[in-house]
Amino acid sequence: MKALIFIAALLFSSLTVSAAETKIMIRAKARDAKFIGSSLGGAHIIVRNKVNRQILAEGNTTGSTGNTDLIMKVAKARGASITDSQTAGFLASIDIHEPTFITIEMISPLNNQQAQAAISTELWLIPGKHILGDGIILEVPGFIIDILKPRTHQYIPLNTIKGKPFQFQANIVMMCGCVIEKGGVWNSDEIEVKGILKKDGKYIKEVTLSLISTNLFEGSDMLNIPGNYELTLYAYHEKSGNTGVDKVNYVVYE
Repeated sequence: MKALIFIAALLFSSLTVSAAETKIMIRAKARDAKFIGSSLGGAHIIVRNKVNRQILAEGNTTGSTGNTDLIMKVAKARGASITDSQTAGFLASIDIHEPTFITIEMISPLNNQQAQAAISTELWLIPGKHILGDGIILEVPGFIIDILKPRTHQYIPLNTIKGKPFQFQANIVMMCGCVIEKGGVWNSDEIEVKGILKKDGKYIKEVTLSLISTNLFEGSDMLNIPGNYELTLYAYHEKSGNTGVDKVNYVVYE
């Protein structure tokens, strides 16, 4: 019996000794934009063993959105890095004793649920063979949209708006939080922003919103009939395929 215990202990010790720390840098990058980091609350990363779904590492990306010129303006040669030491990422450190097939799951942006996307990829990790530098970059498409006016379930007296333009307003940013402005790197002139209006569940019309200041879009329409209203507001960029949506319900009453 003692001999069996001794052999088992040796085998366990062998496995423990042979396990090697393996590091992998994981980053979340907004499509046609920069990296998702601390300023936006980060992207949530989960690394799993694909076979048994065991979580091997978990955390959020932290750091800066990166160098705008390097990411967006400089021509990229093969092997050239688009990150620096400050660029946001999550460094996973995993102990494995044999090649392991992993799944990387990402939810981003973590703190903006209406814009969240789940992205994943799979790859082999080899013991002691680190994946650093730019690492594994997962791309997140879309826009983050927050409708500011009207407010959710706002009750609006008809006599305060009848015969006057009713204002719709939304804040829109890239998935990394990067700013949208007229003539900027992310040019508002190239982004279509419209609101789809319904009253009591039936389509009424579309309203166009235009940039009035950095990230802030505004439009207006006449609301002369009481009812339960729904505004579905979207942004669309044809060149990149980025889209985003937010919705709000409000009530106009007599």
